[in-house]
Amino acid sequence: MSFWSVLRISSSGLRAQRLRLDLIANNVANVETTRSDDGGPYQRSDVIFREEGGPFASVLMPSRSGDPRRVTGPVGGVRVEKIVRDSEPGPRIYDPSHPDADEEGYVTYPNVNIVVEMTNMISATRSYEANLSVIEAAKRLALKALEIGR
Repeated sequence: MSFWSVLRISSSGLRAQRLRLDLIANNVANVETTRSDDGGPYQRSDVIFREEGGPFASVLMPSRSGDPRRVTGPVGGVRVEKIVRDSEPGPRIYDPSHPDADEEGYVTYPNVNIVVEMTNMISATRSYEANLSVIEAAKRLALKALEIGR
């Protein structure tokens, strides 16, 4: 695996986690939005990732030549497959004075759970930091290689 492949893979992870963090921030910002463009309450968004290149397991397997250090297939990182809306209904709270209350006086709030969003945010932040660490390690290795070559 080349230096550039490492940078390409880690940068794809950085982009993916940045998008995930943006979606989480949007979910948290709309935690009390009872009326969205489509008329109902806001529905939380989530992202689905997919690996690029071949299956990641093929990278971990020895090559046909028997050399376990040789990568056997293309490795391309991660990409966003799609952004999905969570269709689970949000909580209904009795508040007849609310402008979005139904005939019975109930307001349907977004299906955003702050605890879940904060947990997802911590996970995305850790993944982002891990990809940054890989880029820093690759940079240090490349600088050491240049230093040895002098």
